[in-house]
Amino acid sequence: MDSVFAETLTRWRRHLHANPGLTLNEGGTAAFVVEKLRELGVTDIDEGIGGHGVVATLHRPGSNRSVGLRGDMDALPIEEAAEAKDLPWRSTVPGVMHACGHDGHTTALLGAAAELLRDESWTGTVRLVFQPAEEGGGGAQAMIRDGLFSRFPMDRIFGWHNWPGLATGTVAVHDGAVMAAGNRFQIAIEGHAGHAALPHLARDPIVAAGHAIVACQAIVARALDPMDTGVVSLTTIHGGEAQNQIAARVLIQGSMRYIREEVGQQIRDGLKRVAEGISATFGVQAEASIQGGVPVTVNHKAEADMAAAAAGAVTAVRRDMAPAMTGEDFSHFMHHVPGAFVWIGNGPADGGRELHNPHYDFNDEVLPVASGFLAETARRALAKED
Repeated sequence: MDSVFAETLTRWRRHLHANPGLTLNEGGTAAFVVEKLRELGVTDIDEGIGGHGVVATLHRPGSNRSVGLRGDMDALPIEEAAEAKDLPWRSTVPGVMHACGHDGHTTALLGAAAELLRDESWTGTVRLVFQPAEEGGGGAQAMIRDGLFSRFPMDRIFGWHNWPGLATGTVAVHDGAVMAAGNRFQIAIEGHAGHAALPHLARDPIVAAGHAIVACQAIVARALDPMDTGVVSLTTIHGGEAQNQIAARVLIQGSMRYIREEVGQQIRDGLKRVAEGISATFGVQAEASIQGGVPVTVNHKAEADMAAAAAGAVTAVRRDMAPAMTGEDFSHFMHHVPGAFVWIGNGPADGGRELHNPHYDFNDEVLPVASGFLAETARRALAKED
């Protein structure tokens, strides 16, 4: 990729960073994507797929092979760190920022489109899938329900995620599991409100919540086989209205992760046992509910090998990294067509530059590598077999 177009990609990425679209509110990002696709010369563009999703099709006659390349578009409800105030591309939307690098993912897919349009060596069909609502909004499933694979057939699909802590531009390709399955959950505790000075006349859900928090940590520590992998993270807690009142209700929310479905069921059962035990012990009504999540992200072998070969033509490759307990909406796509999902190094994660951190910012040096990887993967997927 020439340096002039790399600078263009950087400018596009920083525009998206400054104008983030929260999950399910990516209309502005989708419009920007469509505008840039048209500037590049793409004419076959479908909008509004599964919400704000966009699917652009590149086609050259001579082959019936097809491949999908995916980039996610949504931002997170996180306030960017105050230290970023001097960045010209700082988020202009209060309480919303691209803290996971989806601005870079979207831009890299636009860059791949540009590379493929300039290259006349390939034939077949490339589907550029710009996905909304990856951050827990069910965007992949919404696109599937809206006919992603029936309206835009593809033989296989590939995606990627930037990875802080991995050397800049290095591609990590996993054999098998890449990221964990996960569900969101909540524990609602209904007590009996009362005066803070008369606790014996109330049923305190905050005290009950404190014990529930400790008990939830014992699910992984004491209910799972030490050789298995699981995570239970409690991430929000809400309760109480006045400092001199015992609250009526507390709501705890969190996230659970696992690689094996059997472990997932153990965690779900453990959460329900905690709620039942808290109810009996503290005289409150506690209930655990589990919300839908994502399955394990598992690479198909042929596609993982293809992605590794494509990456090797562009940059350094690693195939020795363990899966992470993060989850990925892309996993739903690979339940419908074979595919692979890789990590591309974002560089050092020091100074709070890890994912979902208010100090995070996508490393623009990665853009040419990611675009090149996606384009090369598409070429290999469309190439005639020996």
